[in-house]
Amino acid sequence: MSVYSMTGYATVQSSPARTATETDASPDANARLGVEIRSVNSRFLDLAFRLPDELRHTEPALREALIGKLKRGKVELRVSLESNQGNGLRAPASATLQRLGSMEDTVRSWLPGAAALSVADILRMAAGEDKSAHDYSDELLKLAKKALKELLAAREREGARLAEMLRDRTAQLRALAAQAVPMVPKLVEQQKARFMERWKEAMALTDGSTLPEAAQDRALLEATSFAIRIDVAEEITRLSSHLDEIDRLLANGGEVGKRLDFLIQELHREANTLGSKSTSLELTHVSVDMKVLIEQIREQVQNIE
Repeated sequence: MSVYSMTGYATVQSSPARTATETDASPDANARLGVEIRSVNSRFLDLAFRLPDELRHTEPALREALIGKLKRGKVELRVSLESNQGNGLRAPASATLQRLGSMEDTVRSWLPGAAALSVADILRMAAGEDKSAHDYSDELLKLAKKALKELLAAREREGARLAEMLRDRTAQLRALAAQAVPMVPKLVEQQKARFMERWKEAMALTDGSTLPEAAQDRALLEATSFAIRIDVAEEITRLSSHLDEIDRLLANGGEVGKRLDFLIQELHREANTLGSKSTSLELTHVSVDMKVLIEQIREQVQNIE
């Protein structure tokens, strides 16, 4: 299964089934439908629709289609309905003109002072009647499903790019963890030698009341305590385990965004602990480099569904 990004864009348009002539009874056959879907990242699935008034009744069906394929993201679906007349305005159908004339007579019989319909009024009302006379629901749903398919393909391509980037960053984190592992024993040996030097200097200043063996045992105890405090083996083990889980999720695909986000928090926790235990500049650098990579991963994971 693929990894999907929440970022994507798709647009499709219909083609008129035929070219309407001046004597056509259905001039709306020339109308062109357009569907545009764009999505960005969001914690949940947030849908917004921008539909012409005559197509608002299709929103429930469109919503159901989107919910069936998308799980997360802020998604906007925009529909346009435009005339595709090549020669400008069409002459209204005679039946339409008869209806408008009859309606005008009825209104003026009750309201004698009402103004007569102008040519502009007649053209506007006739155009509105022609447009509303045709039901675009089926055609719109087909176009929306086609646009949704293209959106999913775009989100899949972006998801593949994100997954590849994340694998690269996890590989770099493993390399940094491998650098940190041999640093701790070296630090312990250095500190142990330092303790012994200090105890020898202290013994040289005493009157010899303290036994050398006891002093040496105390130095070794202090060195052991220091080794326990700076040991990062557990942090490295947990970090490696989290990286293994990230790679597994990327390989399996699907809805992994929220689980990846949780694992990133855990990675950040281990990197912070490693930095707090650091007693050398080299280990501090490793911790800082890890945090930089983890932050890069976190930013990209926010876009994964």
